[in-house]
Amino acid sequence: MVVKKNCRAADSMRQGVFGRERIRRILFVFLAAFFCQIGLHEVYEEGKSERLHANTVQTAAFWRQYVTEEMESYIQKAEDPGRDLGIYWLETKFGYETFPWQISGETFQEREKCWKRNPSYESYRNTCRAIWNTVKYFPIPESEKPGRKFVSFADSWMEERNYGGKRGHEGTDLMAGENVRGLYPIISITDGTVAKIGWLEKGGNRIGIWTEAGAYFYYAHLDSYANLKVGDQVKAGQLLGFMGDTGYGEAGTKGMFPVHLHLGIYIYPDGTEMSINPYAILKYAEQKKLRYRY
Repeated sequence: MVVKKNCRAADSMRQGVFGRERIRRILFVFLAAFFCQIGLHEVYEEGKSERLHANTVQTAAFWRQYVTEEMESYIQKAEDPGRDLGIYWLETKFGYETFPWQISGETFQEREKCWKRNPSYESYRNTCRAIWNTVKYFPIPESEKPGRKFVSFADSWMEERNYGGKRGHEGTDLMAGENVRGLYPIISITDGTVAKIGWLEKGGNRIGIWTEAGAYFYYAHLDSYANLKVGDQVKAGQLLGFMGDTGYGEAGTKGMFPVHLHLGIYIYPDGTEMSINPYAILKYAEQKKLRYRY
C-alpha cells in the first residue's frame, strides 16, 4: 500500500512538472511571436520611412501625383486634402502599392503621428498643401447657355512634344468643345499674385499666378487677357482672360493648334523649377465649377 501511494505521488509530481514546463513553452512561443511581430512592424515602418527624405518632392514619383478613384472621391470632402494625399503617397510608395488601411480622416491623422518623426515631413506636407489646398475652382466655368459644349481633358503630362525640340509636356490641355477663339472664359483656380503676363513663343499669351503657399499656376495660349498686370492680387474665380490658340511662333501667332487652355503647375524646392502633373488636381476641381454666361 505504501509503494502504490508513493508511485501515485511520483506520477502526480511528474505531471505537475510537465504541466508547468508545457505552460512555460507555450508562454515562450507566444512571447516570441509577440516580440517578433513588434520587430517586424518596426522594420516595416523603418523601411517605409526611407520614402521620405529631403529630396522626396524632387522625384518623378511625387511629380506624377497619382490618385486612385477611391482616393479621388475621398478628397472631395477632405478638410486637408494636401496632408491626406501626402500621407497616402508615402504609405503606398506613391501609388505603386495598395493603401493598407481604411481611407478616412481618422486614419490619416493617426498615420501622420508616425511620419511626423521624420525631420523632412513638415516641408513635404507644406509642399503637398501648396499644390492642393489652394485650389478652389475648375479653370473653365460652365456655361449657362443650354447646349453649349464644354471642355475635355486627359492625362497628357510628359507626353512628347516637338516644337522647339523634343521635350515632355509640362501640363494638361483642356480642349474647347467648340473650336472658337475667345469664347471660353478662364478663371484663376487659386488666390494669388500675377507674377508673369505676356507673350512666350511656346505658350503664346500666358499668365502666371504665384500663390502665397509657394506654387506657380501657369495658364497658356489665351486669346486675350482680363485687365491685369504684374503684381495684381487675384482671387480664386476671378477672370484671367479667354481661351485661344496663340503660340508656337512670334508674338501674335495663332492657329497652330486647336483652341485650348494649357494649365501647368510648378514648385520650386531649393529654387529649382519642377513640373507637377495637373491631371488629378483638375479631376478634383472638376466638382468645383462656377457658372458664367457665355
